[in-house]
Amino acid sequence: MQTEDQRKVAESIALLPQQIKDVLRQAEGFVLPEDYKDIDRVVINSMGGSNLGPRIIASVFKEEAKVPILIEPGYQVPGYVDAHTLYIISSYSGTTEEPLSTFTEAKARGAKIAGLTESGKNKLSELLGKNGLPVFTFNPDLNPSGQPRLGVGYAIFAILILLDRAGVIRINEAEIAGIILALEKNNKFLEPSASQRNLAKQTAALIRGKEAVLIGAEFLEGSLHAWRNQFCETSKNFASYLVLPDLNHYALEGLGNPPQNSKNLFFIFLASDLYRPRIKKRALLTREIAKKNKIKTLEIKLKSKTKLGQAAEILQLGSWVTFYLARLNKVNPISIVWVNYFKNKLK
Repeated sequence: MQTEDQRKVAESIALLPQQIKDVLRQAEGFVLPEDYKDIDRVVINSMGGSNLGPRIIASVFKEEAKVPILIEPGYQVPGYVDAHTLYIISSYSGTTEEPLSTFTEAKARGAKIAGLTESGKNKLSELLGKNGLPVFTFNPDLNPSGQPRLGVGYAIFAILILLDRAGVIRINEAEIAGIILALEKNNKFLEPSASQRNLAKQTAALIRGKEAVLIGAEFLEGSLHAWRNQFCETSKNFASYLVLPDLNHYALEGLGNPPQNSKNLFFIFLASDLYRPRIKKRALLTREIAKKNKIKTLEIKLKSKTKLGQAAEILQLGSWVTFYLARLNKVNPISIVWVNYFKNKLK
């Protein structure tokens, strides 16, 4: 029997396609000032779960974006932030310390500042409102867990909307409609009631008791980052990720030691037909070397025909995998005991 927290998490994951529909509906009529299109770069400051959507979008649209999309989380404002920078402060709760702390300096630099947060009264919306700056607020009703990492349907497409309005990228409505339909279909094979083969349950069972190492490339780098976050926070299971082709220049020599690697590590390869041919060959050879070092591996073949579709596909699968792994680990998928402990000590 599921606990109430488990039920809320499962419901949030299942509602991913509806979150996308909802945030697109809420964005109708949202506009940015016309001069916000006069930019040389986009800088996004966000942390933790609020950072998942921006990283996914920056990775997916890296080759299509008209200007660089740079993820710069933390207390610092990079030296290149100026009047030709769209500076986006993204905080799901609107209270995240690090991005809020950069507002004054970014404003002094003349940056074009915009915000992204949930609706209601919070520090970010009040700060930007007081200064007459645009902020896109969304009502996250379809995330009953209340956890930003499980409301990523809002986060991904809210940042996509901001960048579309700034003329940096273009939303393809037909593509998004197809993504929503695919996610709804996939849920039938991934949710707890699924009676047929459930890839998420099977993957969680394989990973149990091991450290997952996620491996992918190019437009899926942001997806690796998001899944790593969910492993740690939802499953309470440490995970990491490596990115092709860079990992081939250093990580292979570290597979043999410590000797426990062969027992402790489990490599998950995200396979995509959209990768460049050389990346595909590198992935095959990397998996071969991992096996030679007696490290267990799994390849997940993505089915969607578009980059954004594959990012959404792995986000959905990863969310379900970490939900089931939390059950196997006998942990509460909502609670973040050590994060809360840290925040309380930091005050």
